[in-house]
Amino acid sequence: MPLFCLIPGLGLLRLKKTAQGLFLLFSFLAYLFILVMRFDLVLFSFRSMLTALTMLIITPDTLREIFSPEILEFWIGSCCLVAVPMLLFFISLRSCKKTVSEKNKPTREESSLGKISLQAFMRQSIALYASAIIFVLYSVAFLAPFIAPFSPYDQQDFLVTAYQPPMTRLQALILQQPKHLVIPIQKGSDKATELSNSFISDYQKLTSRNEPHALKFVNSYNVQCETVTYVQGIRTKTIPIAELAAGKDATAKLAVTRTFILGTDQYGRDILSRVIYGSRISLSIGFLVVLISVTLGTIIGVSSGYFGGWIDAILMRIVDVLIAFPALFLILIIIAAFGNSIYLIVITLSFTGWMGVARIVRSQVLSLKEQEFILAAKSLGLSNMRIIFRHLAPNTLTPVIIAATLRIGSIILTEAGLSFLGLGVQPPTASWGNIINEGRDSLLNHWWISTFPGIAILTTVVCFNLIGDGVRDALDPRMRG
Repeated sequence: MPLFCLIPGLGLLRLKKTAQGLFLLFSFLAYLFILVMRFDLVLFSFRSMLTALTMLIITPDTLREIFSPEILEFWIGSCCLVAVPMLLFFISLRSCKKTVSEKNKPTREESSLGKISLQAFMRQSIALYASAIIFVLYSVAFLAPFIAPFSPYDQQDFLVTAYQPPMTRLQALILQQPKHLVIPIQKGSDKATELSNSFISDYQKLTSRNEPHALKFVNSYNVQCETVTYVQGIRTKTIPIAELAAGKDATAKLAVTRTFILGTDQYGRDILSRVIYGSRISLSIGFLVVLISVTLGTIIGVSSGYFGGWIDAILMRIVDVLIAFPALFLILIIIAAFGNSIYLIVITLSFTGWMGVARIVRSQVLSLKEQEFILAAKSLGLSNMRIIFRHLAPNTLTPVIIAATLRIGSIILTEAGLSFLGLGVQPPTASWGNIINEGRDSLLNHWWISTFPGIAILTTVVCFNLIGDGVRDALDPRMRG
């Protein structure tokens, strides 16, 4: 095979697959670029992961004392940075091999229903573009610690940084003091202490993005002998050069320039970083809620339709009651009674959104269980569980997949609405809804605070709806053409 076939997205791609190949190539190169640019953080992430696994075996109590969930986002992001390029490479390589085999063997074999549906979906150009955008959004969510220019919680020098419009460039003095609170290194020479100190060191480098020195944003500054005079708003202050990271080294940099691409909010926090981190919350909640609700609805729908009788009557009356009860009102009652944590929001949205799926699956099962292949399975003495999971459930996946793809967008809108009302994800944790809520009082003068998360919500919901339409057309034999 020629060498260029090993390049993701290229190599004997047919004309109709050119756009897909270019997207694979772009995605592969983008991941590699981030991996190279953030190689130090990726290295610290994997080293801290190995250290944590070793401590889990040797000294689990010590790991429990110093472990912080914040480091998990770096571990997940590092794994994605390594795994996704490999996956894209193998997908491209497989596509190249398939193209070569089709040229050498032009006879076409009979394709399965899944392959036919996939080929039909690949002909849906709009759905493919929407899928590419969703892939980018989820990549941004997973890689947030590596691509966000700032921490979403940084509230620094808001006299200078507050309410800055998009593409603002500000200068910042590099201070001698550390960026975050330094965790003291433990004393001792045993293995457990060495592992603990290594883990603490890597954790601090990750949380500070390997930038150990704190920054002081200023409007302007002027060096005078052994002091630096700087301006912050209407205030003019001085600071000794010895308190800066450069110290007495005349060749070292005193300041750096930072760009706020999407502007800042009232606390001087970077909007781009908050939108990136907010995507993790909104997209994760949408995916988890749909996964739980679709699974629950499928189980109840199959059980109700297959067993019938009193089981069907009880389950369907429960569905009728829950559908008749206002879902938003029920969500507000549960949140008011038990609080508004992220886990409770996921559970609440999941258990108030399965009824439609249950009805769809039940109607499918009622028509399928009278088919000849189900009657043959019963006559052969197969158990009910085998009939359900082997024959009924796979044949109900088409409406379930369509309902799932169309519902993700509505779940994201519901979560954003709850966060906008102050009943969802609570600040300072960033989600698209509460970012819009924070900027609603200053929408006319500082439009960028609410506009960019609103665009993110609009783009995500529209793309999921387009994917749902594409899946529906691909799975419908009448729409394949």
